[in-house]
Amino acid sequence: MHYRTFGRLDWKPSALGFGAMRLPILDGDHAKIDEELASRMIRTAIDRGVNYIDTAWPYHGEQSERFLGRCLRDGYRRRVRLATKMPSWLAEKPEDFDRFLDEQRRRLETDAIDFYLLHALDKTRWPKLRDLGVREWSERAKREGRIGEFGFSFHDDLATFQGIVDNHDWGFCQIQYNYMDADFQAGRQGLRYAASKGLGVVVMEPLRGGSLARPAPPEVTALWDSATTKRSQVDWALAWVWNDPDVSLVLSGMSAMSHVEENLACAKRSGVGTLTEDELRLVGRVRDAYRTLAPIPCTACRYCQPCPHGVAIPRVFSFYNDASAYNDFARLGNMYRNDRFMEPEHRADRCVACGACEAACPQQIEVVAWLKKAHAALTSAPGRS
Repeated sequence: MHYRTFGRLDWKPSALGFGAMRLPILDGDHAKIDEELASRMIRTAIDRGVNYIDTAWPYHGEQSERFLGRCLRDGYRRRVRLATKMPSWLAEKPEDFDRFLDEQRRRLETDAIDFYLLHALDKTRWPKLRDLGVREWSERAKREGRIGEFGFSFHDDLATFQGIVDNHDWGFCQIQYNYMDADFQAGRQGLRYAASKGLGVVVMEPLRGGSLARPAPPEVTALWDSATTKRSQVDWALAWVWNDPDVSLVLSGMSAMSHVEENLACAKRSGVGTLTEDELRLVGRVRDAYRTLAPIPCTACRYCQPCPHGVAIPRVFSFYNDASAYNDFARLGNMYRNDRFMEPEHRADRCVACGACEAACPQQIEVVAWLKKAHAALTSAPGRS
């Protein structure tokens, strides 16, 4: 395992961190973690050098933190730095800060959270929490030893990100960053800005919710095949992020042991400046190709779930994006219309345009409009939509 720098902190994080948002599940139920498999995966990663584990209050129907508390027994808790996040959208009064943190410490079976984040800050959540006194509260929680470093994860525009960075003495931040999103949200400029202020920068969604790991369409495969150095799609995506000296560590949400093995192998080869200029240009050409093929920038983060009317928004978008990328509306449309693959009560025609999903979406997707378009395309005659 390679280890990197973490802003101004005197600590070396593993290049790869384990994100506990997409753990293996049972019976298709997101809240039922396959604990035997997930424990083997996480402990294997730790045994191979991973020293940063990330979770949050809502992950896996609020079961991720509880599972990790059990998983990190037998001495594993002492071998890692543990990160979790306050559910910013649920905090309504100053007392909520202590209530959430103390419950999370109980769930995680730990006295202190090493890296504590305000979850998914944006232009509305940060002023609200700031005015409730979260900055002063965080300093007290640090003095009391209940948290180590205080930071935030982010989903909004660059100007908002820079304003939040400048509004408190943060230890670190967490941003979405991958070769498809270099200029999205905080993006590359935000990465540089935070690093220049001495913050450690944790990268989430390096594979864009798994999209960059799926079998590539012919246009993209041809580009990868033209490279002199052969890599898997996962290796290209992770190497691109690790190539940047301002990235402190990369979180990967792994849901199978094969993901753990592949990511560990990629991390072993990782490093700043490992991609040549020609390889970086190739990644840019791949980015351009993908942008013409997958129109909806959904990462399946599930912040839009549950829909008040039952629409399985990430699944609908996955069908539509895959059908668009592979020009296979016939097969994927048939699957979408098949009750075994998409239950009628979860299809896009159940949308009543209430807008709750759009308010929650960190990608600022026009969800309602895309649901209508996706449903029409997937239920119409075969062909490119």
